[in-house]
Amino acid sequence: MSNPIDIAANPYKQDFPLLAANPDLAFLDSAATAQRPAVALDAQRAFYEDMNANALRGLYRLSVEATESIEAARAHIARFIGAADPREIVFTRNASEALNLVAHAFAPAVLEPGDEVCITIMEHHSNLIPWQQACRAAGARLVYLYPDEHGTISEAEMDAKIGPRTKIVAAAQVSNVLGIENPISAMAERVHAHGGYLVVDGAQSVPHLPVDVRKLGADFFAFSAHKALGPFGIGVLWGSLDLLEAMPPFLTGGEMISSVTETDAVWAPVPEKFEAGTQDAAGIVAASAALGYLEGIGWDALQAREQALVRAAMERMAALPYLEIIGHPDPAQHHGAISFNVRGIHPHDVASILDEQNVAIRAGHHCAQPLLAWLGVESCCRASLAFYNDESDIDALVNGLDSVWRTFNG
Repeated sequence: MSNPIDIAANPYKQDFPLLAANPDLAFLDSAATAQRPAVALDAQRAFYEDMNANALRGLYRLSVEATESIEAARAHIARFIGAADPREIVFTRNASEALNLVAHAFAPAVLEPGDEVCITIMEHHSNLIPWQQACRAAGARLVYLYPDEHGTISEAEMDAKIGPRTKIVAAAQVSNVLGIENPISAMAERVHAHGGYLVVDGAQSVPHLPVDVRKLGADFFAFSAHKALGPFGIGVLWGSLDLLEAMPPFLTGGEMISSVTETDAVWAPVPEKFEAGTQDAAGIVAASAALGYLEGIGWDALQAREQALVRAAMERMAALPYLEIIGHPDPAQHHGAISFNVRGIHPHDVASILDEQNVAIRAGHHCAQPLLAWLGVESCCRASLAFYNDESDIDALVNGLDSVWRTFNG
């Protein structure tokens, strides 16, 4: 039997400057954005101090080093998610832009009137609104996969919804509200059997699970660096090389061209074709350093700790008679995220009072309004844990919730 995880001990907080400087802060909003380890912040600063130059545009040493740093990061990120070729990694501003790139540059080539795009009701707006727009433009139909009361999408639901008219399935690997992992490989098998394509939103999975895009059966996979310990402003789109090469660019301008005349232009090869303008080279380098930090922890250790934290938190929260946990009752089905409501108290009030206790959670619709409408709630609270949390953070949350209840109920 493996040794139990000691969630009271915390060897990680010291690696995160903001957490180290604020030892009384219970930061429980990592699903919105993660904290940054010093190694990522140092990498970003080192770029500006040691090789600050515009990549790709100069033949002098600093520019060459900047270019090489981007390509080294690209190769590392490709390995991190199991890509076959670094050219399959396209840098964007965030996961939203990456998903929009697919919806605007790929979808029009495959969608025709009467076709269907299938998504889950759990999707973040970033993986919902682009498909609404793509379907509207093509005259296609948007079809929703609905889970059971615990958030699980069944085989029968997939069989009923993914069929001969389905050209694209777009789904989050992990729900940002329910924390549940969706059956991505099963979706891939079904849509590929009908000649369609699978687009995966990995924003909530990359920080919590080992990802291999080829084993998943994805055709496109998107994630944001800032949810995976990296900086704001960096997103990643992975796409199968043959699909990327066949797609037109989404944004046009500098650096994405091979040649330009007064009347026409020839695009640069993949991935530069999709990376118009000056890239955030320092951010890309920092994103790679952040993923390297995760690799240093190791997935076994990270997942074991996060699962122990979620289990402890849910057990403590379930003992509060005024609190309802939303989603699956099994803590193992919550990859970091625990959504809940306090009976009779608006989530914004809950979050505000917790903030007075130095506990940071998220309250609102979490950019997933169709899911919350389906659940029958207007908004909810979400506490999202990461490996750098510990038992003291759970104590602070539970004690803070008691304060919330007493404030309204005496």
